[in-house]
Amino acid sequence: MTRLLLAVLLLENLCASEQGSVTLTPPAHVRFQSQDYKNVLHWAPGGNSSRLKYSVQWKIYGEPEWLDADGCQEIQKQHCDLSSVTSDLREWYYARVQATSSPSGQSAWVLSPRFSPRWDTQLSPPNLQLNGTRQGIVVRVKAVRLKVSIDLTYRIFLINSDGKEVEYELESHKLVVKKLQRKSKYCVQAQIVIPMHAKSSERSRRECVSTL
Repeated sequence: MTRLLLAVLLLENLCASEQGSVTLTPPAHVRFQSQDYKNVLHWAPGGNSSRLKYSVQWKIYGEPEWLDADGCQEIQKQHCDLSSVTSDLREWYYARVQATSSPSGQSAWVLSPRFSPRWDTQLSPPNLQLNGTRQGIVVRVKAVRLKVSIDLTYRIFLINSDGKEVEYELESHKLVVKKLQRKSKYCVQAQIVIPMHAKSSERSRRECVSTL
């Protein structure tokens, strides 16, 4: 009788142990999204997300060791800003996410695609301010704040009322266009250009002004 009781207790403990280590459905759609070198890892829950927490690790491509992402351990949000550890434009990176839930256990790690801040970031177009004068127009360009320090230039498109474009390359934040037709409407668009990476933003929205 004693042996039978011990066997029942062992079986109950084994079942409880197995239930406690049930593997959760892993996170889905793990990927980097990068805008202006702000590199944020995103993912979607693999199951019921109300009680799930997530942990994130990252590493440089080719390195064996995974590193915990500061501020992204046992979190409930479904994104993690990795800009500070993925800022070297010469490197490629990986990240991975694991879901945990008490008492259900933990999921398998899910790996992101390989990520390059140099090639994968998207640049926001600059903002424009226009002033019309008797001699032409003054264009002031303001870029968004980038997460890295890098040389950039601007490509300015001047568009007259007939739709004809004139293109200017600009290294400063100000362009003065003279000898334009008076009391005429001109529109301007601009792009950010990073010459060393052969990379540019989309064109800004069209801004228009009339000469005096």
